[in-house]
Amino acid sequence: MVVLNKIYTRTGDKGDTALGNGERVAKHAARVNAYGTSDELNAFVGVARLKAEGEMNQALARIQNDLFDLGADLCRPEMDQDAKAEYPPLRVVASQIDRLEAEIDAMNKDLAPLRSFVLPGGSALSAHLHVCRTVARRAERLTTDLASAEDINPVTVKYLNRLSDWFFVASRVANQNGAGDVLWVPGANR
Repeated sequence: MVVLNKIYTRTGDKGDTALGNGERVAKHAARVNAYGTSDELNAFVGVARLKAEGEMNQALARIQNDLFDLGADLCRPEMDQDAKAEYPPLRVVASQIDRLEAEIDAMNKDLAPLRSFVLPGGSALSAHLHVCRTVARRAERLTTDLASAEDINPVTVKYLNRLSDWFFVASRVANQNGAGDVLWVPGANR
């Protein structure tokens, strides 16, 4: 369990931070950028929840928890040491992706097929979910960048990829099951 008695420690005052294994790295390191962006995404999900109700709110709450799992996974390098660890680190697992896919399929079954790209907007919740989608894509890009230089749990990339899809479909649900979608009209303002 995490115990936070004192919030400021001054240990990062010189521009470095501790990873989950205690190793100190620059605050601008690729790993910190990846899990920091998943934390930023989590904050945007919290904002979206202000407009969500019922099952949508519950699903977003599950996603927030998953994003903390993701951050815990990404902040802990040395996956080859997992099996030897007295307390194995938390890793994102395939069942979390399976849940997202099942939710996407359930939400998508009542949506009309798209005939154009969707512009972010419509309802307030939909607009917030589009922000979540774009931040999830940035987190994915930063995580794949990290993966090109260091070993990471490959499930993290899959989770972020599926999560951005989840946000897209959820944004359409939040727009009256797509009836309130704002569609792109190519060249409309020429």
